[in-house]
Amino acid sequence: MDIVFNLMDTLPFDFISYAFMKHALLATLLVTPLFGILSTMVVESRMAFFSDSLGHGAFTGIAVGVVCGIFSPKLSLLIFSVIFAILITYIKNKTRMGADTVIGVFSSTAIALGLMLMTYGGEFQKYAKYLIGDLLSIKEAEILTLTAVFLLTVLIWALMYNKLLIGMVSASVAKSRGVSPFFYEAVFASVLAVIVAISIEWVGILLINSLLVLPAAAARNVTNNVKSYHFCSVLFAMISGVTGLITAFYIDTSAGATIVAVGAALFFVTLLLRKKFIK
Repeated sequence: MDIVFNLMDTLPFDFISYAFMKHALLATLLVTPLFGILSTMVVESRMAFFSDSLGHGAFTGIAVGVVCGIFSPKLSLLIFSVIFAILITYIKNKTRMGADTVIGVFSSTAIALGLMLMTYGGEFQKYAKYLIGDLLSIKEAEILTLTAVFLLTVLIWALMYNKLLIGMVSASVAKSRGVSPFFYEAVFASVLAVIVAISIEWVGILLINSLLVLPAAAARNVTNNVKSYHFCSVLFAMISGVTGLITAFYIDTSAGATIVAVGAALFFVTLLLRKKFIK
């Protein structure tokens, strides 16, 4: 890690002299590609509502950890988020209820339960930081965790993408080829939940869904094949992350909010350019 930080010291930017900016920049370079990759499947499979519900579930996970005192809030958040994602996927696949209905029920329940637990005894203010997030608070040890998650996510994505895509397009076709749509969707939901869980403290519950939608939404405006779609989604996510972080440093705003604002700006710019790229 020292080697990486020494290399960063050679960059001709004054903000890099601050240790917290080094940590934040490195974390941004690790997590934004993941948002870019996962964003493509979230948008194409119309899971924006689902990813939003994961933020609500994460909120409840924090509350459970705080109230029970058994796990640290972060560990409780991670465990609860994965369970929450798998439950939604299971019920959505095993019942005749519409996906939006199932997700809506879970999302509403999670946010209500989370608020009840968080506000019990007037302790909510202590954990309000999870709503907005603080990317500049990331520590070196957390960067190492992010690195491991980054490598694992890329590996899982490479192994399961084609089968997941088949299941999303047609469950019957997937089954005819020996692919279990539920299994791969559950794995994807779990990966999504892990990324949300580890990022929520830095990005914030109110903003996390935006990072899972905007990169691919912008990429879809200016691409017409799968390869360029994925490339542009990752590129837009990284541009949003780095530009937003640096801008937030200089104008003294929330890093998470500024990153999302840059991502939104990219979406509207690409929307205006859509006709030039899509023919």
